[in-house]
Amino acid sequence: MSTCTKWIDNVVITCVDWAEQIDVECTDWADEGSAQCSSWADEGSNQCSSWKDQGSNQCSSWKDQGSNQCSSWADEGSNHCCTWAPCSWFCDAFYWVAKWVCKAYYWVANWVCQAWYWVANWVCQAWYWVAKWVCKAWYWVAKWVCKAFAWVIKAICTVFSWVVNLICVAWDTLKCAILAIFSRGKAKNKIEHIFVLMLENRAFDHMLGFSNISGIDAVSGNPTTVNGANPSVNTNIDPTNGHVVPVSTPADFTLKNIDKDPGHEFPDTLVALCGAGAVYNPVLGGYPPIDNSGFIQSYVNDGSTTPERIMTCYTADQLPVMNKLATEFAICDNWFSSLPGPTWPNRFFLLAATSGGLDGSPSSWDVATSTIVDGYVFDNGNIFDSLDDNCIDWSIFEGDDFPVSFALKGMNLNLLQGRFKDFDDFASDVNDPGFDQKFVFIEPRYSAHKFDITGPGDFACGNSMHPLDDVTRGEKLIKDVYEAIRNSPLWEKSMLLITFDEHGGFYDHVKPPAAVPPGDLANSDYVQFNFKFDQLGVRVPAIVVSPFTKKGLIDHTVYDHTSMLATTEKIFGIGSLTNRDQAANDYLHLFSLASPRTDAPTMLPDPANSGFKCEEDEESREALMAIRSELVMAKTTGRYRENAVMQSKPTDAQFNFAHVALRKVLMVSEYPERKKWIADFKSVKTGLDAAIFMTEIKLKLNYSVDIKKMLRESEKAQKLAAIRNWRLNRKTNKPG
Repeated sequence: MSTCTKWIDNVVITCVDWAEQIDVECTDWADEGSAQCSSWADEGSNQCSSWKDQGSNQCSSWKDQGSNQCSSWADEGSNHCCTWAPCSWFCDAFYWVAKWVCKAYYWVANWVCQAWYWVANWVCQAWYWVAKWVCKAWYWVAKWVCKAFAWVIKAICTVFSWVVNLICVAWDTLKCAILAIFSRGKAKNKIEHIFVLMLENRAFDHMLGFSNISGIDAVSGNPTTVNGANPSVNTNIDPTNGHVVPVSTPADFTLKNIDKDPGHEFPDTLVALCGAGAVYNPVLGGYPPIDNSGFIQSYVNDGSTTPERIMTCYTADQLPVMNKLATEFAICDNWFSSLPGPTWPNRFFLLAATSGGLDGSPSSWDVATSTIVDGYVFDNGNIFDSLDDNCIDWSIFEGDDFPVSFALKGMNLNLLQGRFKDFDDFASDVNDPGFDQKFVFIEPRYSAHKFDITGPGDFACGNSMHPLDDVTRGEKLIKDVYEAIRNSPLWEKSMLLITFDEHGGFYDHVKPPAAVPPGDLANSDYVQFNFKFDQLGVRVPAIVVSPFTKKGLIDHTVYDHTSMLATTEKIFGIGSLTNRDQAANDYLHLFSLASPRTDAPTMLPDPANSGFKCEEDEESREALMAIRSELVMAKTTGRYRENAVMQSKPTDAQFNFAHVALRKVLMVSEYPERKKWIADFKSVKTGLDAAIFMTEIKLKLNYSVDIKKMLRESEKAQKLAAIRNWRLNRKTNKPG
């Protein structure tokens, strides 16, 4: 997506959001005003009825009083009549007739009075009825005029986007055509498709330190062996008992239900590399001397009950897939994470040659800053921006609903462009003759995202190789990725890099070297430890696969994650992003064969049997609705599925995935639900809050079930019902 298209899409999205806000606010204002019209008219109608009843009662009272006076007057007059006949007859008759004439007068006058009030009441009622519908009609017309205005704005925005997008497409086409003309004279690179799979949280010694791989030095061509672990010299002291603990085999397939997730944040890695009591001085060259002596100490600090586990390593039999690839192609045994810290900044270095100053895991649940809503932005952009600027197609295959790369600014627009694809489609896509993506980034499934509900959350049921997940699930992912590419039409012009973002707390014996700082500006919102990015992190596994790579290469060249960028930039002829990738070593020398190999295996061995069984909750619409109900109930009862709910704060990693989830749901939400999603994200305090938040997002993203909209409409309905009930109560309780 070009800069032009991104700008237009951002403008249009902002414009449409504003139009939707007007539309919703018009409807709410009109509905409430219309309800108030009815309330006002009902109140007036009740006053008409009360006035009529009161007047009618006064008529009756006046009639009764007058009639009684007639009778009293007649009786008194009759008593004064003469007593002799026929005089008394005529006198009594006169008063009798006069009394009834008088009574008739009051009777007639009463009904005339009653009729007047009856007519006046209905005239009054009719006036309020007409006034009510005039009022409601005014709100109805005003609502639709307002909504029509919003629709016109939205239509103008849409037409504007069509027109300007055509201009952008024309410009991009012209630019790409010019670039193609100028590149015709250049020799075509034999690598046309770059695939990158980055897994999680494993150190080199931990994974391949006991692989005992021997082969050919990728630079000198001489026989060599992998720089693996040596139990006689690679040790740490267990501070809990003073014992010397050497590296050893085997390692646990998973730490789930066995021990803690090893710490790998900036302070944890500082202790692991430099020992207990190490202090970082935030100046260039301020990282303390490194002796790799504190890995056990760091795990003890995490609360581990068996801290010596941090020194364990896998045998080749435990990781048959990785070992097969390492012996068939090229293994890099001096590949280091880009900084001594956690997942997110290291992944950003892979994609942008910087983290913009981010040196820890973000964890600000209570403040949805522009970074949280809009994504992470770096001075010089990222590799995807560079590829777009140079008319090079790319895509991201996501094994997870919430991929880390989606946290980058602009990725919401790339999602709309179809740049994010489900990993389930990977094999079929790369076998499609029309597949033209030159750069493909593959994200694993990180976990089931269950969060901290009844205890410490974990990353089980993913395939990222996280320490709390089964490592063999990651082996299966590597196997699937390799076999899909190997058996596709793309194989003979492709390369695959498999590496890990950082060490995950596990031991490695090689001291990380110094690094070139990126040289870009640091965003103060990202900075936690004022790290100067002049020191690489712990060594991690890296395997380079290509039909142009000789079998059995061992590369001792020093690399970090930005070496992937340096290689990609040279293959595609694009510029560097920062000083870090400009200075990084590339691995182009690993593609030294003149023609593609024909002996590369088409299938890899099956992963080892770990015995680990993954129990996942069903995530159908009905199941998620039921889970949400259980979680909401747990806020009241304090229990979830017969277990006590812990009120622990979600981990930093879980915050990061919730951040990605928030960005995704904001894309498919309208005003005012967008505001509600942000408010709910900011209000997350416990793992239970986060679990409800993530469950509602899954319902919205996967099944278009918008809990926020349902709650808003329910609240609106309740408000209007309250107004109607008030009107009914007024009618029921009216006087008389």
